[in-house]
Amino acid sequence: MIGTLIEKEQVDKFKIIPAEIDNSEKFMSRLQSALRLGNEFKSKTDIVFNTEEGPMRIETTVWSLTDKYLQIKHGILIPLRSLIAVEY
Repeated sequence: MIGTLIEKEQVDKFKIIPAEIDNSEKFMSRLQSALRLGNEFKSKTDIVFNTEEGPMRIETTVWSLTDKYLQIKHGILIPLRSLIAVEY
């Protein structure tokens, strides 16, 4: 999988920027499934998002989801426009 693996607690140390292609709608059903997997089964999801330093990857539980952001632990929000890949 692409992206440099970082700890989810490090996400706020990076400046998140939009991905070259906005895949928000494409990833929405995957993210809804990831949210359910996390809440019901404590399952983690690999999320790759774009930053000024290049793609970063985290393994985390999706805590909540809106039409513009996904939320992970510690209230960290990742814009859907920055997403490059979502795998579980």
